[in-house]
Amino acid sequence: MTSDDTAPAVPTRTLDTLSELTPAQTEAVLALLEESARTDGQQAVSEQGRLQLTGGPQSEGASRSDSAKGGGGRREGVRHLLLTVQGQLVGYAQLEDTDPVEAPAAELVVHPSHRGRGHGRALGSALLAESGKRLRVWAHGGHSAARHLAQVLGLTLFRELRQLRRPLTDFDLPEPTLPAGVTVRTFVPGEDDAAWLAVNAEAFAHHPEQGSLTQRDLDDRKAQPWFDPSGFFLAFRGDELIGFHWTKVHAEEGLGEVYVLGVRPGAQGGGLGKALTTIGLRHLAAQALPTAMLYVDADNTAAVTVYERLGFVTYETDLMYRTES
Repeated sequence: MTSDDTAPAVPTRTLDTLSELTPAQTEAVLALLEESARTDGQQAVSEQGRLQLTGGPQSEGASRSDSAKGGGGRREGVRHLLLTVQGQLVGYAQLEDTDPVEAPAAELVVHPSHRGRGHGRALGSALLAESGKRLRVWAHGGHSAARHLAQVLGLTLFRELRQLRRPLTDFDLPEPTLPAGVTVRTFVPGEDDAAWLAVNAEAFAHHPEQGSLTQRDLDDRKAQPWFDPSGFFLAFRGDELIGFHWTKVHAEEGLGEVYVLGVRPGAQGGGLGKALTTIGLRHLAAQALPTAMLYVDADNTAAVTVYERLGFVTYETDLMYRTES
């Protein structure tokens, strides 16, 4: 959520809610996101939101036109809000209503040169109306303007997601020690999809975004330029998949990411998570990447403690706000 607050409304403002975007509209939204990211230093819409916007190879190294040509098509439960002023796109919001329990989740952004004019409040109010006043909104980076907008909209802080980082230069972590009977190999696309999706759903049953990934979501990620199965590690006990560490490389930023790390319930507590983390970090360090990053919920104290012991420190924070329920 990157926006403005309570400035007077603009008479020529138009706000449309669509279930599917044309290639031209997708191109305009991607351009808006890129310009905002250059100003803010981070994306206002998450990777999942960008995949739901394009469905094509929109990631590091992919051009806007390539992504827009691919087109994401209609996504069940996903709506796009386009805010234009005199025909120019100046604001975008995405609303996802796919979780059977949680309130719909949203992200929004206003073009940097059009902030302070009430567009953020207009988008936020439209999201509240579209969601029936049951809404969760991400504020990536937790900027003061986004916090103020949340207050104006009557939203309260609900979740804190931390980005942690540590240097990979002079990497000094010891050799990983796997639990007895556990072996590790890399992911084989097409062969390991179903097993990984099942374990991911179990490991993240408490996590509405990650735990609900489908085959289409996995396919979207496998189609990205950054996808590399040699950095996707699977842990087995016999023939049973019990854990994984999926790494990701952000080549332009020189960052290696602990993208997703999960251990199947019942296999936790034996040091497998730490061993998989170390295996992935060693893989990233071997590619001469200077820094590793990861995301973790602030209230997941066990995971935060493990990562801090591995040398990670907080770099920035994303906040989620929601309506009172």
